[in-house]
Formats: sequence, structure tokens, C-alpha cells
Amino acid sequence: MNYEKTKVWGILLRLYHWSLVLSIIALVVTGFYINTPWTNTTLEGSVSFPMATMRYWHFLAGYLFTAAIGVRIFLFFFGNRQERIWDFLPITPRNIKSLTTTLGYYSYVSDKHDDRPGHNVMAGMSYILTIIAAVFQLIAGFYLLFPEAATWQGIGNAIFGSQQNGRFIHHLLMWYFIIFAFVHVYIVIWNEVRSPEGLISSMINGMKFKS
Repeated sequence: MNYEKTKVWGILLRLYHWSLVLSIIALVVTGFYINTPWTNTTLEGSVSFPMATMRYWHFLAGYLFTAAIGVRIFLFFFGNRQERIWDFLPITPRNIKSLTTTLGYYSYVSDKHDDRPGHNVMAGMSYILTIIAAVFQLIAGFYLLFPEAATWQGIGNAIFGSQQNGRFIHHLLMWYFIIFAFVHVYIVIWNEVRSPEGLISSMINGMKFKS
């Protein structure tokens, strides 16, 4: 069988993807520690400051997370055809057909696969939802980081009502990203097995295969 090699993802989208992966891992690990420290608290104020160190890495990862989300929003409007939001919003006959085809394929109702080079509409919609969740997550994060700043205080109070609510939403959204990551990895591997189009390697070299 012959395969056609197609350039799908630009370097900026691939950098966004791996920056998001690294930042989420770092944020989850440090976030769990900040919420429930597992070291002896007598270490604080002595030769080491584990809580201060974890908070420092949490903040650095938060800035990387914010930059990654900013890049993805930019690519929604100014990326290549596969990266733009219009390619996977279910607002055209082509995209609506992609959604129904993918639902049938994922539920084993049909063997027909949406072989478009970019995201199928179902995946694209999940990514849009994730970006929206990420925006609320980073707003909550900066609200907690800069409670004395008038701008963040105003935005945070308007959205969350109080810092305690903001902290609670921040914690809940962390679980969304954990669950999303596991589901995402499972579906990517599942797709790679059923439709060997180079989905995993495409996030490294930007290329996919079409038979």
C-alpha cells in the first residue's frame, strides 16, 4: 500500500503541544504538593524551603502554560488551515459530516474513518473546550498569585466571587486536565492502532500519512 506524506502541523503548534504537556505535568505535581505537602514541615525555615521551591516551580510552569495557551489561541485564527478553528467547528456541511463520521467510528458503529489531515471535528471541539477551561484556570491562578493587584482582584472577584471560590475552581479544573490527559493519550494510541496515519509522530515532525 502506498502512503501520501502530508505536512499538517507547523513548528509553533508542536511547540505549543509539548509546552502544554510539560507545564501540565509540572503544575499537577507541584499543585498537589502545595495543597497537601508530603515533607516534614520542620524543613521550612531551615536549610531548605520545599514549599517555597514548589511554589516557585508552580509559578514558572504557570507562565509556560499561559504562553502555550496564548500561542494556541493565536493559531486558532492565524495558523495553517488545519490549525485554524474554522477547520473543525461544526458549522459547515463538511464539518458536520466529519462529526457524525467520527462518532460512528469511535462507537464502532462504522468502519468509515474521517481521513482529513487535521483534527476531526470531535477532537477539535474537545480542544476548544480545553482551551476555554485553560483560560479560566490561568485567570484563577493569577488571581491567587496576585491578590493585591487591582486588575487581577477585579477580574477574579467578577468571575469567581472570592479567592476561596477561585481556589476551589482552580483545584477542580486541575482534575479536568488530569482526566483529559489520560483520555487524550488513550484515544491517540487507539487511533494509531486502528488508523496508522502517524498521529503520534506528527506532533514531532509535523507530518501525517494518507493511504
